Amino acid sequence: MNYNPNSLAVNPQFSNIQPFRSRVLAVVSGKGGVGKTNVAVNLGLSLARRGLRVALLDADLGTANVDVVLGVNPRYHLQHVVTGQKSLADIIVEGPFGLQIIPGASGLPDLADLPEAQRQMLLHALMVLDGSVDLLIIDTGAGVGQSVVQFILAAGEMLVVTTPEPTSITDAYALMKVVAGYQMPVSTKLVVNNVQNRSEGEATGRKLAAVAHQFLGRQVEVLGVIPSDKSVRDAVYMQSPLLQSRPYSPAARAINQLGEQLWAGNSKEKTVTSVGKFLRQMLSLKIMTVAII
Repeated sequence: MNYNPNSLAVNPQFSNIQPFRSRVLAVVSGKGGVGKTNVAVNLGLSLARRGLRVALLDADLGTANVDVVLGVNPRYHLQHVVTGQKSLADIIVEGPFGLQIIPGASGLPDLADLPEAQRQMLLHALMVLDGSVDLLIIDTGAGVGQSVVQFILAAGEMLVVTTPEPTSITDAYALMKVVAGYQMPVSTKLVVNNVQNRSEGEATGRKLAAVAHQFLGRQVEVLGVIPSDKSVRDAVYMQSPLLQSRPYSPAARAINQLGEQLWAGNSKEKTVTSVGKFLRQMLSLKIMTVAII
């Protein structure tokens, strides 16, 4: 893993990293099609480019596509880990700016449906990341499935991606409500993606945060907004991540700002979970489906 600790001195905002304290962030969405994976990938690239050691776990076990967005063709993936054929180190692929990619496997059963032996093998394999990365980003599946909720609760921090569309806002709130139902501490951040103008996105974020505070008793930090940008679609078609192929586009600049804001509050984040703690939580949590009322 290529890593130069001196590179962190370039930006003072990244100089407060504590050694062997890996932060875990679950990037989630209430529904598909809101750009969750693009946000997860490019946020990871933005932070890796600044010298942070970042790993990106493609945990959308049914329809893994982080590798598609990045334009990489991994030879091995999580399926090889859960079957014991490969170690985690064997499947990790280095992406742009040193981002460490842990490829998912399309068609792999949901985490909750894996045989217990395979589930434990996967989680124990991830322990190699503890202390070796500054941030583990988990790109979960969309919606409120058991595995998604388990990843969120174990991570202790989630970044909810939504758009200004009413259905997207409703589904984002539903996800927050399900998580709140477990009454576990989860730091919640919100990104409003694909906005036509900044004021629209900020208004959407404020309204959703206010509703979550009033009815769920949860504080939601609106991390920022990402503008609607043709460059995002172009990057997907080219299978080249936005921050690499269109680094000066409006969406890329917005994601860079999100990354700076996310890590600027690292030392203040009270719910930061180490990879080790995250994995212990994953092994112990028993998730039941919570009814959305």
